[in-house]
Amino acid sequence: MSIVRASDETVIVRLAGTWELTTGLPSPDPVRQELASGRARAVAFDTRELRAWDSAAVTFLARIAEACRERGVTLDRTGLPEGMQRLLRLAEAVPERPDVRRGADRRGWLERLGAATVSLADANRESFAFLGEVTLSAARLARGRARLRGQDLAVFIQECGAHALPIVTLISVLVGMILAFVGAVQLLRFGAQIYVADLVAIAMVREMGCIMTGIIMAGRTGSGFAAQLGTMKVTQEIDAFTTLGIPPIDFLVLPRLLALLLMMPLLTVYSDVLGILGGAVVSVGMLGLTPLQYLREANQALTLTSCATGIGKSFVFGALIAVAGCLRGMQCGKSSSAVGDAATSAVVTSIVWIIVADGLFAVIFNQLGI
Repeated sequence: MSIVRASDETVIVRLAGTWELTTGLPSPDPVRQELASGRARAVAFDTRELRAWDSAAVTFLARIAEACRERGVTLDRTGLPEGMQRLLRLAEAVPERPDVRRGADRRGWLERLGAATVSLADANRESFAFLGEVTLSAARLARGRARLRGQDLAVFIQECGAHALPIVTLISVLVGMILAFVGAVQLLRFGAQIYVADLVAIAMVREMGCIMTGIIMAGRTGSGFAAQLGTMKVTQEIDAFTTLGIPPIDFLVLPRLLALLLMMPLLTVYSDVLGILGGAVVSVGMLGLTPLQYLREANQALTLTSCATGIGKSFVFGALIAVAGCLRGMQCGKSSSAVGDAATSAVVTSIVWIIVADGLFAVIFNQLGI
């Protein structure tokens, strides 16, 4: 590349040789410097010595065209090959989206704080509006007027229940073994290793069973709900439901919500049992307890209140996971990347809601003496 200044304040850019991706590209900075001097009124091209070119040359020309637009300089394309002119027009036909190039945020801290506050307020308003729509849909279901298919509900029950058993089994057994091992390290100092059974049983039934199951379902099922609904949003299937007069909340959200509400308590009970059995493996193998001693001590430690507490929490956690996953899916943008963002946001939102809800339950149960 070479630059020649004509007498009529026209900058002529000469392109010679091979302009392909394999040979590399020169920097357009010399042309930008000529334009920045303020003496150029037009930019023309001389490509008589250009032997071969591909999209690399078009990229280089697009950068020069952008610089000319910024400076208000005329761009003369008559010296370019016809094919290169067509590709350049095609590249400029669709304007670049403003959110494609993500540069550093140069706003002041006060402006960023204000933008974050407004965004949080909008998100809360959308969340409460969605929760209201789900409540109205549940009321229509209670009156027998909700438009949903039992076949869809059965499919979601299978996905949320039977298909989740392998991962719930693995995590629950490992958590029970970890609790037993940690408890054994401390209780062996006092010769109280028999109480490892109490520790594992109470911790699994009251806290760990429902929390670990909720986190597993948030990462497995909540993200799946968000991805499914997000894909339907991108392909305009949800808009089609609205056009046909079918409430999307009834047809898409309500079956997923019911499936998780039904399956979460069952999965939690399953997780509690496996966690206690995982603790038995460590207690019998490391502490010298017999299986009968372990199970008898665990049975004495458990109460109906403890079991009901964990199951009640799991019911609430299931509702939170379903609402978070469906909410992020319905809020998904129109691009393919937005589907992944919706799935990620659904997992984060579900886990945060689960931890916050568990903290509130801890305070309430403490006040009630449970």
